[in-house]
Amino acid sequence: MFTGIIEELGTVEQLTSGADPTRLRIRSPRVLEGIALGDSIAVSGCCLTVTSVQGEQWSADVISTTLAATSLGDLTAGDTVNLERCVRADGRLDGHIVQGHVDGVGEISGRQEDGGTTLLRLTLPEGLARYVVAKGSLAVDGVSLTVAAIDGDEVTLGLIPETLSRTTLGRREIGDRVNLEVDVLAKYVEKLTATLLPGTEATR
Repeated sequence: MFTGIIEELGTVEQLTSGADPTRLRIRSPRVLEGIALGDSIAVSGCCLTVTSVQGEQWSADVISTTLAATSLGDLTAGDTVNLERCVRADGRLDGHIVQGHVDGVGEISGRQEDGGTTLLRLTLPEGLARYVVAKGSLAVDGVSLTVAAIDGDEVTLGLIPETLSRTTLGRREIGDRVNLEVDVLAKYVEKLTATLLPGTEATR
């Protein structure tokens, strides 16, 4: 489990494609502190398992289904990614509960400056809007964010300068694809409601 509070910006050293699984190698000295083989690190919101560590670099295997369901396949050497180690049981939950299970890939549709805050607009993939509410939580490339507004399949998020400087969201442009994870509590509520109320149906 993660919190959506990014610990470090890592640099993609290599993405070896052409085989399943694909090997992703990242340089990131800070998140390797206390990490052992088999531990989990969220890479731009996608939970990956550490398979090797060499100095300040580490590798993870990415299966084809993960590449198809996320934006990780878009990465090239030199790209920057958001990184977070799995949360400790005695740590603070500063963001919200993030599983590292990407629900879909959205697209940045707008970006506007508003008195020191950057308003980022995202177009959600089909089926996700029902899990998103104003003032609720949404993980974007692994970053825990609060929804400012939602209109149909478009959501607006307010980003403060600290978030822009500490995550990849400060570098994102219109048309970029981002990994999205909705609040898991919404999905549980939907399933329980479908079980208890006749005529309703959960899709997840």
